[in-house]
Parts: sequence; C-alpha cells; structure tokens
Amino acid sequence: MLGIKRLGLLAALVLVGVAPAAAAQAAAQPSSQDTQYLQAIHQVNLFEITTGELAQQKGQNQRVKDLGKMFVTDHTQLDQTVQQTASQLNVKLPNGPTADQQSVIDRLNNASGGNFDREWVTAQLAGHLQAIQATQTEISQGSEQSVIQLAQTALPTLQAHYDELVQIAEQLGIPVPQASASGTPSPGATTESPAPGGTGTESPAPGGTETESPAPGGTETESPAPGGGTTENPAPGVS
Repeated sequence: MLGIKRLGLLAALVLVGVAPAAAAQAAAQPSSQDTQYLQAIHQVNLFEITTGELAQQKGQNQRVKDLGKMFVTDHTQLDQTVQQTASQLNVKLPNGPTADQQSVIDRLNNASGGNFDREWVTAQLAGHLQAIQATQTEISQGSEQSVIQLAQTALPTLQAHYDELVQIAEQLGIPVPQASASGTPSPGATTESPAPGGTGTESPAPGGTETESPAPGGTETESPAPGGGTTENPAPGVS
C-alpha cells in the first residue's frame, strides 16, 4: 500500500513538472508570419549559397566572383542562425530552394562567360530586393521576438549585398530595379525592365505595390484625378 502511495505521489510530481513545460512550449508557438519568414529566408540562403558558388566557378568578371564568395560566407552564417531559431520554435524548414529559385540555378548552370555574369547579377538584384522586402515585413509584422531579431540582423547584410549588386550592374550596363530596398531611387536607376536574357522577372516596388511608367514618346497614360476619378493626360503639345 505504501508503495502505491509513493507511485501516486511521484506521478503527481511528474505531472506538476510537465504542465508548465507544456504551457511554455504552447506559448512559444510562432505566428504564421514568423514561420513563413523562417522558411523563406532559409530558402533564400540555400539559393544564395548555391549561386554564390557558381559565381566563383563560372564568373568572368572578378567582381562577380568576389561577390559570389561574399554571398556564400554571409548566407552560410545567416542560415546557421535561421536553423537554430527554427529548431527552438519547432519550425520545419524546407530541404531546398523554391521551384522558381531552382529554375534560376538551372539557367545559370547553362550560361557561360559574359552572359553568365549578366544573368547572375540580374537574378541577384531581384532576389535580394524580394528578400529585403520580406525581412522588412517580418520586422514590422512579426510577433516572435527571436525571429524579429534575426530579421533585424539580416537586413543590413542583405542591403549591403544589394548595394554591391547595383554597382556591378551599372558597370556591366544592366538595368537596375527602379526603387532600392530602402524605398529610395537606386543610384543611376531610372528604368524598370525585365531581366536580360528573357527571364521575364519583375521587381515590385517596396511594399508590394505595382507602378506603371509612362511609355516614351508621349503615349497616353491614366492618372488618378483628385477625388478618385481618372483623367487622360494628353500628349505633349495638345491643349
């Protein structure tokens, strides 16, 4: 009888110890925003590590090679933090890049010489801009502090990469997205155009809004009129 009482007491103590731990684990569950960001930035890191290695192997321009090496180092370090944070929050990470990212990797594998450099820089501009926008969203909308801190740490690195890419793009004559990740015009960037080589990728303006630029030569565009209506802007010289 005494043994049974002891077993019952032991079981009660175990339950008392388990209950707070279970409650703490439940409280630590990240939001869908936090989860999606961890998964997305992990895939960005996988993509950047792979394409960074390709840049070192296939790049013709020395700055492309050097930047590829930087990307491998920085994104490997960033992903270590991502994996640690995901493990602590019980977030399952993808095993590879997205389908779109893999198609870019495949395209880069088939490119060579100067064409590779242009394809690589163009893809990196679009990819880093999207990564920065996702990181800014996590900082403003995330709820799990450890994920928000990760995003705050990642943002300066991603921005520095983007700034380097802008410089290389200007050197190689590659169009740069119209707006930088910080929401200000990029140096020398006045046009928004699809990626060279027929990739057809478009970089949305920060915040996910789409902007339309008037076509050269005075074609007609529609502008919102005060009060919510629309008016047509006549071509130059037409009163």
